Amino acid sequence: MSGNIDLALLLGAAVVLLAVAAVRISTRFGFPSLLAYLGIGLLIGEDGLGIRFDDAELTRVLGFCALIVIIAEGGLTARISTLRPVLGLAAVLSTVGVAVSIVTVGVVVHLLLGLDWRLALLYGAVLSSTDAAAVFATLRRLRLPPRLVATLEAESGMNDAPVVIVVILLSTTGFGVHPWWHELSIIGYELVAGAAIGYTVGAGGRWLLRHAALPSAGLYPIAAVALTVLAYAAGAVAHASGFLAVYVAGVLLGNARLPHRQAILGFADGLAWTAQIGLFVLLGLLATPDRLPGAILEALVAGLALVLLARPLSVVISALPYTLAAPLRRRIRLGWREQTFLSWAGLRGAVPIVLATIPLSASLPGASRLFDVVFVLVVIFTLVQGGTLAPLARRLGVVGEPEPTELSVETAPLDRMHADLLTLDIPPESRLRGVHVDELRLPVGASVTLVMRNGAGFVPAPDTRLRVGDSLLIVATADVREVAERRLRAVSRRGRLARWFNEYGADGGAPDR
Repeated sequence: MSGNIDLALLLGAAVVLLAVAAVRISTRFGFPSLLAYLGIGLLIGEDGLGIRFDDAELTRVLGFCALIVIIAEGGLTARISTLRPVLGLAAVLSTVGVAVSIVTVGVVVHLLLGLDWRLALLYGAVLSSTDAAAVFATLRRLRLPPRLVATLEAESGMNDAPVVIVVILLSTTGFGVHPWWHELSIIGYELVAGAAIGYTVGAGGRWLLRHAALPSAGLYPIAAVALTVLAYAAGAVAHASGFLAVYVAGVLLGNARLPHRQAILGFADGLAWTAQIGLFVLLGLLATPDRLPGAILEALVAGLALVLLARPLSVVISALPYTLAAPLRRRIRLGWREQTFLSWAGLRGAVPIVLATIPLSASLPGASRLFDVVFVLVVIFTLVQGGTLAPLARRLGVVGEPEPTELSVETAPLDRMHADLLTLDIPPESRLRGVHVDELRLPVGASVTLVMRNGAGFVPAPDTRLRVGDSLLIVATADVREVAERRLRAVSRRGRLARWFNEYGADGGAPDR
């Protein structure tokens, strides 16, 4: 017994270390790391090292556990100031957009592959959810406008909830017994109740962590992640959407002034990486390599229908209010370039494969074929889409300015002072070049405390002129941080003329005051 455990620990540690090395390699060469994890699973599987694993039900359960952690990390790291303007668009993409995608893919595979309507709609449902792990891991390496990134991340964090409900409904033997409005009311209840439960747990947890004097700093990250798991469990017990509850609770906790906030985010990030590695390796282990080549044709048909038809159509329909209504259009600029990028950046990853285990564990006819098709589709289109996002962003001109970001350091002293550290680099194309420090006109409570130039640091004077390649360290109190960020973005876009434009440096706004 002890020997088996030791061998399992040896193999598990080797797999984790190999996966960590794969992250480094994939980052350097632009290769999607999730494919490396899937490859590791295939390598140690039945046709590789000979480990036999075919428990679809266990894979589904462990997959759901991994998704809880991944979605929680996405919520904890989302900035509510960036999320708030795009929340409506992300919600529409996660509901109306999902419905459009399900119907479109379902119709195409029904007509071209000859599948019955139930199985065809199941194909559409499984493939309609963008993958949080793939989106978070890929987009955070790109220089994109923050609101575009926020839209994609919020959508990927929110659209799992309705998709899981639809896949479960389509996989049950009682599907079709009730009228359509009954099924729609169930989906509506689960989403509304899930959001309410997530808000309750997040707000309560925020108050608790602020007022609880825990004896060790290491307990705060554990408590924060446990609260997100509690949100999922409470939602599941109430027959509501646990995944939506996790995301909402995570957003509330991540944007609160919690003690040891950076430690919480670092802990959640590590757990999310562990969950991603374990999930993708497990899914690769479940796959049967001998069956995969036979699913290539169907995967290409379903994938092309998804990428070239369903996803663009869902984005265009969801974005109509933001292209036609002037008040919404002023909040979010969503022209054809942004819509094109949103369409192409709807990455699929582990989530569709996990969702494919639901009908597989229910022994639904055609479920094994569905799993193989989805597995092949994810591999092919992740390789194609993930590797082309950066060139496409440059070609469409949606590459954003470097934004001020939090330093990844422990900020417990700053927590006590209710302040944050921001850092900002000045690239050649930035209009910050040549601006004096006092012309930044930062609000009272925010100050440029250090400039790094040519490897040397110095405390700037008001008349210090910023140069290309400078790195700025900025301290801002909590109540003026958002104002300081908006001011820096405005100056980076408009330079000294930013005062004659709105706070984001865009045309048509009132002067900054």
